[in-house]
Amino acid sequence: MTTTETRRASQLTGLGAEPTILETSPSDLVVFGSDPRGELPGSALRKRKAKTEATKRQSGTRVDGRRRHRWRRWVTPIVVLALWQCGSNLGYLSFKTFSSPWQVADTAWQLMANGTLERALLVSLARVGVGLFIGVSAGLILGLVSGLFRLGEDLIDPSLQMLRTMPVLALIPLFILWFGIGELPKVLIIGLGCFFSMYLNTFAGVRNVDERLVEAGQTLGLSRWGQIRHVIIPGALPNALVGLRIAIGVSVIMLVVSEQINASSGIGYLMTQAEQFFQTSVIFVGLLVYAILGLGADLIVRFIEKRALAWRRTFAGA
Repeated sequence: MTTTETRRASQLTGLGAEPTILETSPSDLVVFGSDPRGELPGSALRKRKAKTEATKRQSGTRVDGRRRHRWRRWVTPIVVLALWQCGSNLGYLSFKTFSSPWQVADTAWQLMANGTLERALLVSLARVGVGLFIGVSAGLILGLVSGLFRLGEDLIDPSLQMLRTMPVLALIPLFILWFGIGELPKVLIIGLGCFFSMYLNTFAGVRNVDERLVEAGQTLGLSRWGQIRHVIIPGALPNALVGLRIAIGVSVIMLVVSEQINASSGIGYLMTQAEQFFQTSVIFVGLLVYAILGLGADLIVRFIEKRALAWRRTFAGA
């Protein structure tokens, strides 16, 4: 019997009433601060902690599974190289028109030994870097202006949609007439090729932001700049990064095209010279360098995407 019940029984006895002892069970007790479902705070905390640990273990299992199966990415390239080398050794592929992987590797080593490949690579990297910066910056800025403001969309988007339908390669003769055959037309062709993918994805990312998030920001008292900074830009970032990945791939393609315009240096120049002397192994080295440039840049963007979008949980494949 509790102290309160004893005191109540004493009062009733003093009044001449028969004392009544109230029986209480633990289930009838209400503990302040307990879970609404009737669970004690300690029990709720233990369940919540167990659920968090289970989620962490599941996430760690997914990461470990992806790391464990990374070797599968190398299966297809190794099989292709093996079949290529076997076809060359068995005579199915001519060494003069289709160099073997061993010949390509030997040629690449020779070009690196005499410094030719490094010099050409630096020139090509400078071209694609400047062109990519111009195209991505312009596409990002105009995409944000068109996406954030209806006036910007009315003034910018129709003209860009018309220009987007024009093939970039058809503009090369005009670029040569306007800017000559120096470095400027090469850089501008790369920038123009990167521009539209960045613009379209940025514009779509801004317009696809959930309107309820914007309304929630207004309810919380965010200013217009605060909404853009904390709601719209984070919501548009996934699309913008996809546009950046596409722009990088297009920039490598445009680099190949631009370096055919009377180039005197760069990877494209090496390939043009090799074509005149039937050096197919040098051409394959140039193609390999282009592929490595695109793959390396894509891996960098994927790393940035992984860090910048760490808050977003997405499907990673079964």
